[in-house]
Amino acid sequence: MTIPVSHTSTADVVTRDDIDPRAIERFTAEITSDIEHGAYDGVHVILARGGEKVLDTTIGWSERAAGREMRSDDVFRVLSLTKAFTNLMALRAIGEGKLSLSTRVVDLIPEFLGTDPFRMLRKDRINLIHLLTHRSGLTPTPNPGLGPDGFGVLADVIQALGGVDVLFEPGENLNYAPAINHALMGEMVRRAYGAESFGALAQELIFRPLGMSDTSFGLPEALADRAVPLKAYLPEGGFLQPSDIEVLNDVITADAEMPWVGSVSTADDVHAFAEWLRRRGEHNGEHLVAPAILDQATTLQTGEMPNDLYAEMAKARGWEIPKGNFGLGFSLSGTGTAPSFFGPFTSPRTHGNYGAGSSLFWVDPERDFTFTFLSAGVMEESENVARFQKLSTMAIAAAL
Repeated sequence: MTIPVSHTSTADVVTRDDIDPRAIERFTAEITSDIEHGAYDGVHVILARGGEKVLDTTIGWSERAAGREMRSDDVFRVLSLTKAFTNLMALRAIGEGKLSLSTRVVDLIPEFLGTDPFRMLRKDRINLIHLLTHRSGLTPTPNPGLGPDGFGVLADVIQALGGVDVLFEPGENLNYAPAINHALMGEMVRRAYGAESFGALAQELIFRPLGMSDTSFGLPEALADRAVPLKAYLPEGGFLQPSDIEVLNDVITADAEMPWVGSVSTADDVHAFAEWLRRRGEHNGEHLVAPAILDQATTLQTGEMPNDLYAEMAKARGWEIPKGNFGLGFSLSGTGTAPSFFGPFTSPRTHGNYGAGSSLFWVDPERDFTFTFLSAGVMEESENVARFQKLSTMAIAAAL
């Protein structure tokens, strides 16, 4: 079967002297081969240097089984890439004096302590920096205190978290939190601003100012016919089951507010977000978040700590154990050669966010390079790390 390929801008012809066109050709050929061999179904990928696109293309299908080809305006459920937007809302609140890194969860959400004294241990010590760096000590579950039927109502999630235990001393270990940390962070931001709706606040603080017109928390009816369905290609017995992912097709509704996994976006909008970060928060001459704050957010905050979740994946694959490499909400490339989403050849301050088995963006500030990749067909996570290590390396190899 012929793989559909549609270059969506004149940038598919590389004209910059500091970009190797042969490397770009190899990059797109590798993606096409991956799709042809069934690793995933389709992708919209954008590469840019110095703010200028050097590749903007769709390859494959939005829905392979239905023969629906990937389009440049397709809307993706970006899963945990959502956390990037919640992180930036928290960073903006810090810059405006509404939160600080030392603000405790219970300072704004007192009911988080719960009513059972045996479940209150250590809860009063969890603060915003613990949430941003995945060092809260809370259980690393994709279910934030209740099942998928209740995910979409943030107030119900927060109420349920009153009964969730803290497993470790806050600050002492790094274990990637799929859900709970960002549910709490989103509610802290909402209460700090006194907003009625977290989703509406995101539009006010981030999406509208950056012109991200196809991005929202929840899937608006106006975007529903362009939405790419989540289809998971996961083995039985893994950390996540296909149903854990595919249920979100029904859970991410127009009114769902899920600060950890519930946003939708297009590759163009995520690219705009990445470019805003590349410019250190500048947009149309203004800074939504100060450069000083973004500089700290993209600086290593977790030292030598491994990321417990990804360490277990690495052990299962026989890989070197990677460092956690977190800034304030951003995953960083760091140093060394352990497998990672960014690969070992991006600069250490390269920063970005990812969604389970499917989506990634990063910014390499040293090489002035941005990478945006939204895909259809959710891969098993260690396979996803291997894919992005390969493609991130091939992408940065184009930078001369």
